[in-house]
Amino acid sequence: MKTSLAALFATASVFAASSALAAPEVVVSVKPIHSLVAAVMEGVAVPKLIVEGAASPHTFTMKPSNARSLEKADVIFWVGENLEAFLEKPLDALGKKATVVALSEAPGVAKLKLREGGTFESHDHSDEGHDDHAGHDHAKHDHDKHDHATEAGHDDHDHEGFDMHLWLDPSNAKAMVKEIQARLIKADPEHVAIYNRNAAELEKKIDALDQEIRSALAPVKAKPLVVFHDAYQYFEHHYDINVVGSITVSPETVPGAERLSEIHKKLASLNAVCVFAEPQFQPKLIDVVTAGTKAKSGTLDPEGATLKEGPELYFSLMRSMAKSLIDCLGKDA
Repeated sequence: MKTSLAALFATASVFAASSALAAPEVVVSVKPIHSLVAAVMEGVAVPKLIVEGAASPHTFTMKPSNARSLEKADVIFWVGENLEAFLEKPLDALGKKATVVALSEAPGVAKLKLREGGTFESHDHSDEGHDDHAGHDHAKHDHDKHDHATEAGHDDHDHEGFDMHLWLDPSNAKAMVKEIQARLIKADPEHVAIYNRNAAELEKKIDALDQEIRSALAPVKAKPLVVFHDAYQYFEHHYDINVVGSITVSPETVPGAERLSEIHKKLASLNAVCVFAEPQFQPKLIDVVTAGTKAKSGTLDPEGATLKEGPELYFSLMRSMAKSLIDCLGKDA
């Protein structure tokens, strides 16, 4: 009897180990996308995140551990080359065995063009001597539909000119969830029931979040605001927020006197209630930029730099965005 029980436990241990090994190795580029993938994979495995902590995909440098993760990966999710440019060459060199999924190309994801000219400044703006480009006013809902993501490898689609902070529109987040679900099922059909259940629950949670934020923002959405960097238009358009311009200030460099003069004039002409920076901007820089204007200052965190990674990050990020807007725009003048 003892022998048969020992054999039974041994068999169970082997089965458990092989079941754990059956889960695919999944790697995700940035926190907001990682959050959605982690939620769909909950109960199966935890995906690896490349851009951790407060790091930004715009300035990220790959580490050896990231390279090892890419080499081992079965599925790699990223937004696309215009957001995570640092990943282009590593994906070609290290991600050959993986299915690489650019979620910017997922069915149902709508893309918006970057704005410049008028009150929105070019993204390659330098701190001194900038002239606005005239006659470049993009319509608010100029969405561009797109093709499906490739099965393996990745297409070199030209995303130049598109804002890649796609997750800030809950409709895009839901479209990404469907693509994540489909790709995980294809890579790991063993866990199809879990992926289907998690994705369905996640979409319901996103719908509830969407309604919550829409109601919370209703009292302040008409108030004019300015952002340092035009990275919020998905959130802006979905919730009809009144973003009247950007000032494109680098967090690494305090603007010179000439640039400060331009900014003060711009803020005065736009009559903004609030000016929003991002977590990487030093408070002193925000004070310098808003000095001499009536605008109050706030902070928006579109990439979750200050948030803990995991399945709940997407919800924390969106609620944090809404709270920051309400806290600043809701103050009495």
